[in-house]
Amino acid sequence: MFVVVKHWLWRKIVDWLNKESSPSSITEAYDFEQLSKDTQIADVVLVEGRSRVSEVIKLITLSPWTHAAIVIGSLETINNRKQRKKIHQYYQGDPSEPLIIESLLGFGTIITPLKSYKGQHLRICRALNLSNKDQLKISSFACEHLGLEYDVRQLLDLARLMFPYAILPRKWRSSLFQHNAGKPTQIVCSSMIARCFQHVQYPILPIIRTDKEDHTQFYQRNFRLYVPADFDYSPFFNVVKYPSRHYVKEILFNRLPWCDISKMTNQPTKDTTLSSTHHLFQRFYHSVITVRR
Repeated sequence: MFVVVKHWLWRKIVDWLNKESSPSSITEAYDFEQLSKDTQIADVVLVEGRSRVSEVIKLITLSPWTHAAIVIGSLETINNRKQRKKIHQYYQGDPSEPLIIESLLGFGTIITPLKSYKGQHLRICRALNLSNKDQLKISSFACEHLGLEYDVRQLLDLARLMFPYAILPRKWRSSLFQHNAGKPTQIVCSSMIARCFQHVQYPILPIIRTDKEDHTQFYQRNFRLYVPADFDYSPFFNVVKYPSRHYVKEILFNRLPWCDISKMTNQPTKDTTLSSTHHLFQRFYHSVITVRR
């Protein structure tokens, strides 16, 4: 009886956290259809979430990117039999549909069609000079994570990591640096993707040391310490954008149909100004964090 009540209560909490709390305001500016066609295997898709838990992640990471997924291509383009068999256990939809693997609160690590994120603010991060062989290795390794539960404790640990150690009791401090041997049984979205790239020794935001003799050494960071924004910050990933073809090809930028913002009827000018100020505030903090790194 207790287990049933516990499960019911947890589902209610997860549903409340996943409920959207804010609308998207940028989706009309980019071409989602072109983005879907041009995605490549091992592309990282960043998502600006609109749920309550996304707002918490924004506060923790000081970034608009609250979720990350990795592209594995469509089912009809995957030749590895073992990988296809694994995918069939979690996806029975259109074989020509571009697919992503993601870890979601309340669902664990699953396969989702990319089109399910149409209408949301997305960004594509593409690894530089990644060979086709390594792309396939990353895609196959990502499939091995299917079925893993979402690691809520890791999310809490990231939050605790932001607090000064002096004000937290030792038993409350983050356990992210503790070594856990073997395959993880729980994971979050960005950690899963970081682990896939580390599988082929590809750098994201590595620790770099140079000695007095000018010898440089790279060290992999703990994959649990990565957040979605790290793929945006990484100098080893290109940011691929898809502005609306209507505005890019048919209209000169200096001749866009600009309107007086004070004449908007569906949104007060004051709210827009506050939103712009908020984004500038975020960008300032991003620059500070980048310098510290």
